[in-house]
Amino acid sequence: MCAAESPGPRLASFSLDRERLNPLGPGVPDRSQEGLLAGLTPEAVVAPAPLVDRQMASACLAGLWLHYDFLDRSHEISQSIETAEGSYWHAIMHRREGDFDNAKYWFRRVGAHPTFAALVADAARLACEEQPDPAGRFLREQTAWDAYRFVDLCRACAAGRSTSERLCRLIQRREWQLLFDYCLAHARGEGG
Repeated sequence: MCAAESPGPRLASFSLDRERLNPLGPGVPDRSQEGLLAGLTPEAVVAPAPLVDRQMASACLAGLWLHYDFLDRSHEISQSIETAEGSYWHAIMHRREGDFDNAKYWFRRVGAHPTFAALVADAARLACEEQPDPAGRFLREQTAWDAYRFVDLCRACAAGRSTSERLCRLIQRREWQLLFDYCLAHARGEGG
């Protein structure tokens, strides 16, 4: 690298707000983060660790763009990743944009993801704390994560047929955290 070249932003320089509670819908892109996001590369996502899995690092990029409500950019990235993780980010993006049937299509391509075990437990805990309406009570009892049923609950919230929106947003945030951490660990070669 020439002395005049800048390595660009690293994930470590990012103020990644893990407490951000994204809307169930598309939201409004956070333009204050756009410049940093645009400068991130797969190598920068994992730095200072070496890049071991480029697709997983790219999946992290799809997740970061989604985290800051840039659905179109997240979509561009996720649809080019031919893995379960690419399909997972793609499914979340379509669920958020309100294309629920397309979200289910991409969740079918995900299959049973390794993050689902933690997600089902966390969703049950959150459902006990938040006291969902009848449409969301299944979250307390399910023993395996049902991505399709969660899509249906998000659809019910969007249509005003469920009052469990806050609960869905909390679960969505936990889902994002689990998937992002999984992708990042594998991108760095730390995944099991």
